[in-house]
Amino acid sequence: MFKREQLFHGIEDNSAFLWGARQTGKSTLLKALFPDSTYFDLLMTDVYGRFLRNPSLLREILEASPKKSPVIIDEIQKLPVLLNEVQWLIENRTVQFILSGSSPRKIIRSGENLLGGRAIRYELFPLIYNEIPDFNLNRALNNGLLPRHYLAKNAEKLISSYIGSYLRDEIQAEAKIRNLGSFSRFLEAAAFSNGEIVNYSNIATECGVSSPTIKEYFQILEDTLTGRFLPSFQKKPKRRVILSPKFYYFDIGIANVLLKRKNIEPGSESFGRAFEHFIYHEIYTHNHYTGSNYQLSYWRTASQIEVDFILGDHEVAVEVKSTDNANLNHIKGLKSFSEEYKVKKLILVSNDPMPRKIGDIHILPWQQFLDQLWAGEIL
Repeated sequence: MFKREQLFHGIEDNSAFLWGARQTGKSTLLKALFPDSTYFDLLMTDVYGRFLRNPSLLREILEASPKKSPVIIDEIQKLPVLLNEVQWLIENRTVQFILSGSSPRKIIRSGENLLGGRAIRYELFPLIYNEIPDFNLNRALNNGLLPRHYLAKNAEKLISSYIGSYLRDEIQAEAKIRNLGSFSRFLEAAAFSNGEIVNYSNIATECGVSSPTIKEYFQILEDTLTGRFLPSFQKKPKRRVILSPKFYYFDIGIANVLLKRKNIEPGSESFGRAFEHFIYHEIYTHNHYTGSNYQLSYWRTASQIEVDFILGDHEVAVEVKSTDNANLNHIKGLKSFSEEYKVKKLILVSNDPMPRKIGDIHILPWQQFLDQLWAGEIL
């Protein structure tokens, strides 16, 4: 149903890690790409138990008979010690592996190696616009873009279960968090920072812990691929600018439920915030899937003049407004940024029905912006 395989063309050429938060679709993607490959799923109790007792069993199995490459080990973070056997098989038997998991945190913290550059890193994110036939913006902004949630008729219950079983329980256990109540409160407090500048002190007060603890909690969300920071653009500013980063959860639906946002409708404040999050997700994912590796940041002055996204070294400035009739008030930030920096493209992404220009600023309907972005025509 979803068109995901084309973005991972070439993953079969080398050993690789495929990381991604729970339910992004890693297992489904790998089975679609490699239907005949040897597959070990460490979520299966019997498979996990056998390798836990005897990691060398992997080498013995693969030495016994030729297996269809690549060999896939799913949920590799559950048993980091297997990486020693994997490395030996890569080096001595030229076996190709694809190792998938929801977080490299446990492997890094366990002291096990990440194969010393012998495996390329890939990451799978929630769905993007051009992976979904008959894409529905309202559904995406309400349900989020995890495949199961996007398709659900009642996504709120599924997302609430996801938050409880994964964000609260599994991540707490993996990170060995002792104060479960404070972390639970933190997840909701972090949602109020979604798309906003992070104030560690305020969140610490709200959660009843120290600022260093809050920074550690945010680091856990980053390590487990469930949250990320957007840095501020600070290159030689003439005006005083905000230095603190913004924070985004990895999926719109997760932020919605934590914020208790329901029935997001066009024209509402919630729609505008979710719409900005959606465009950020597309830009961030484009940057990673295409290997472009351009700098992605936001710009805000102390006087609250802002541009949502700066791509590259001020090559492209993108403001996001959910309005269907963009006007001069919506482009003030872009004009101010262009007065301070030489910018190749100034773009306002909106719900306008037709593209147009106001001076040097391109007003682009969101569909056209995303088509141009993925076609390589924005940067």
